[in-house]
Amino acid sequence: MKKNKGLLLDVLLIFAGNFTVAFAATFFILPNKILSGGVAGFAIALYPIFNVNPEIMINIILVVTFMLGFIFLGKEFALKTLASTILYPLFVYLFGFIEIQTSMSPILASIYGGILTGIGLGLTFRTGASTGGMDIVPLILEKYTNVKVSIWILLSDSLVILLGLSNYGLELVLIGFLSVFTASYAIDKIQMMGGDKAKQVFIITHKKHEVLHAIHTMIDRGSTLIPAKGGYTNEEREMIMTVLMHYQYPELEKIVKELDPEALMIVSDATEVHGPGFYKV
Repeated sequence: MKKNKGLLLDVLLIFAGNFTVAFAATFFILPNKILSGGVAGFAIALYPIFNVNPEIMINIILVVTFMLGFIFLGKEFALKTLASTILYPLFVYLFGFIEIQTSMSPILASIYGGILTGIGLGLTFRTGASTGGMDIVPLILEKYTNVKVSIWILLSDSLVILLGLSNYGLELVLIGFLSVFTASYAIDKIQMMGGDKAKQVFIITHKKHEVLHAIHTMIDRGSTLIPAKGGYTNEEREMIMTVLMHYQYPELEKIVKELDPEALMIVSDATEVHGPGFYKV
């Protein structure tokens, strides 16, 4: 049952993601000639070189990049992405029958087109698939470099935009960078959406046992002891590491300060926490 629910959610996300990306391309990117990166932006940048209709060029790019995804990212990725390879051009085709006046300020078109594109890509990436096209290359690079896909998309789309510099001029290239940046930002936020807000806390204290007891009984969290050595004093001691929900941190801070006013606490945000040792409370 859980597997079927997961599959249904993936289908819905792939459908919604491709719908959103196609909507952005049809009503914001293509009609306003935005150099946005991605399949639509790449098709526009290549038009002066090959004189091929952008809609046709989009289909060519989708086929080539799909084959790359199959080779480097595997069969499961390819099967999921196959749906995108069909849905995206289908949505672009269907949206073409809708007559809406979409001419607007290039800056507005760039920003909103980028946001919608990023949302659509982010939704699809959450399923382990892609919308096909130019985002497959960044996914391949993410796999082999462990650099976030949003960063690779920002870099690759920026290069795509630069292809249009000689034909479209500096102003349109700068406007295109707005679209690329907003898309990358939206991808990152969508991929993080739904994650638990947690705090990772390192504690160095002379009251180790008392602090551990408080974490385990009063905060109801686990802990890890990490061997540490003072760089200046050469004193060896154990550092406490714990992860807790963000709303639990004020209570922990108060307890530690009461037990040891001289304790050192190092706190950072943990955007994602996985594993059986961490649970919601």
